[in-house]
Amino acid sequence: MMKKLVIVTGSSNGIGRAIAEEFLKNDFSVVGIDRLDSTIENVNYHHYKKDIFYYELPDIPNCEILINNAGTQNENDIDINLKGTIKVTEKYAFQDNIKSVLFVSSSSGNTGAEFPEYAASKGGVIAYMKNVALRIAKYHATSNSISPGGVITDLNDHILKNENLYEAVLNETLLHRWSDVEEMAKWAFFLTVINKSMTAQDILIDNGEAAKSNFIW
Repeated sequence: MMKKLVIVTGSSNGIGRAIAEEFLKNDFSVVGIDRLDSTIENVNYHHYKKDIFYYELPDIPNCEILINNAGTQNENDIDINLKGTIKVTEKYAFQDNIKSVLFVSSSSGNTGAEFPEYAASKGGVIAYMKNVALRIAKYHATSNSISPGGVITDLNDHILKNENLYEAVLNETLLHRWSDVEEMAKWAFFLTVINKSMTAQDILIDNGEAAKSNFIW
């Protein structure tokens, strides 16, 4: 029996790698697309070293779950984060085998905070996710996104290694914590495998940062 096929972009590190490993652990076949070399060794993992915006995408038939995770910050954000994500989705999602598409956006896409092009690109991802939900419903497939706040990854080393800065950042959250990539991977698995009824929704996972308010009577 053939294993169900999952495509994960940005699979070489951080959230994308954790997502790929979560699906492999649950007996899926995973194809990763990343501009970096593979960092995963598993017989059920195949890797394409490709930039999702600048290079032609490989033909990968029979995709059941598509995870759009690839992205960058302050490096042609609109092209890679938004246009690249659209390019990937239009190639792989709209076919009879598809069951679910998940987009990894950012809390910045909800709040507008952080860098202008980054926030705009991630906000665009959320809007595009809803557009996909409208068009993919005919396949009885779901389309959703997650918007992480602070996540412990190499991308955030400059914060994590600065004790005073990291404490200041944690103080901006209700729960005084950041998430880890393993938690994001479990969210991705739930929303694409367990979930059958929710679509066109963005899930903000920011430890209460957006909700924090110092109300003064």
